Amino acid sequence: MLGNEAHAATSKLLLSPVSAANTAAATSAWIDVRDSVGDIMFVNQVGALTGSLVWTIEHASDDSGTGGAAITPNEGAYAAVTANSIQKRTISANACAGYVRCVGTIVTGPALVAASVHTRPQIV
Repeated sequence: MLGNEAHAATSKLLLSPVSAANTAAATSAWIDVRDSVGDIMFVNQVGALTGSLVWTIEHASDDSGTGGAAITPNEGAYAAVTANSIQKRTISANACAGYVRCVGTIVTGPALVAASVHTRPQIV
């Protein structure tokens, strides 16, 4: 994704660091990535974890979630989440419908979580 052009990458906050007791609290808003080229990189962080959670990346055609569906990252599904960890996944910008979000399904909580997305915008 970034290659030798890391300076051109943009970063957006998907989910501010939060103590999430349920899935709703660990789900981000929809973020516009329509101007992205190459790969879109997601970074998910987990601090203290008393139960378990599963991350999913979803994409949709607008910021209301129209046609929202899970999208499989290039590296495959997220591995089991452990406390005090960072996980990175990428998707192809070409495979994305234009808007993305992360969903942290809290099986048992709470969990300290955060998420961000990093893209390479198309230069016109």
